[in-house]
Amino acid sequence: MQLPDMNLLVALDALLDEGSVVGAAQRMNLSPAAMSRTLGRIREAMGDPILVRAGRGLVPTPRALALREQVHGLVEQAGQVFRSRDDVDLVNLDRAFNIRTNDLFIALYGAQLLRMMLAQAPRTVLRFVPEGSGDDDAVLRNGHIDLIISSAVELGPEIKVQSLFNTYFVGLARVGHPIFDAPITPERFAAYPQISVSRRGRANGPIDVALANHKVERRVALITTSFHSAMFSLPDSDLILPIPANILNSVQRLKLPLRSFEIPVPLEKVNVKQAWHPRFDNDPAHRWLRQTLKACGSIDP
Repeated sequence: MQLPDMNLLVALDALLDEGSVVGAAQRMNLSPAAMSRTLGRIREAMGDPILVRAGRGLVPTPRALALREQVHGLVEQAGQVFRSRDDVDLVNLDRAFNIRTNDLFIALYGAQLLRMMLAQAPRTVLRFVPEGSGDDDAVLRNGHIDLIISSAVELGPEIKVQSLFNTYFVGLARVGHPIFDAPITPERFAAYPQISVSRRGRANGPIDVALANHKVERRVALITTSFHSAMFSLPDSDLILPIPANILNSVQRLKLPLRSFEIPVPLEKVNVKQAWHPRFDNDPAHRWLRQTLKACGSIDP
């Protein structure tokens, strides 16, 4: 089936809005004669006069009146397709964003991110999704997740990645823990049972590599996927929890009887990144979300 000239739709919208061939011609930068010929083509295509003479002016036919809103809506939709991809109406943006991350990031930046989103895009919804186990590529490719925020993601080469912030690990233990009774050495640090927070259930990591350089091995007694559940295991035990330093302010707000200390082995800084599929790279709403997250990451929690 041959499609009609879509320019006729734009011209029809102008004619119905202006109610005048001259006015529509001025809006579309055409001569009155050219617009009159366009009206003739519209009449032929639709089998209706569309505008008829009434005194010195023109009035729309009943069919034209019935089509007015539909025509205007179609022209608006077409304009949005070809409008600059940098434009996004945040105030009216009605969209849910799915972000896969851990409870630590939510505690650090969740409230700040939500405040910024509500101020700029009040109709958006933020949905945090728990970290999975080894399917990061798949959930980004199939569109189930808009962004992954993590320091340990294994992604395909096509996935886009941006750094959000750096942090480092410190030790956390209960107030009165015997580790504080003397200088904390690698040997004394490794002497107490520890907690490993890992979404994949791993007990070992960079800390174990660093301890091995000192011929020391720690014992991981508890493995969990949540930093917060791990913290609540500390007050009534001699467990030690390595934890990112930028969460310490949040720990203090919980008013738990916990105390931090420097881990006595050299550790590399941890880079927390956001990752997304390239299909969203030029999506203006998604770009705004990434920029908002980047701004959050620059704020000291």
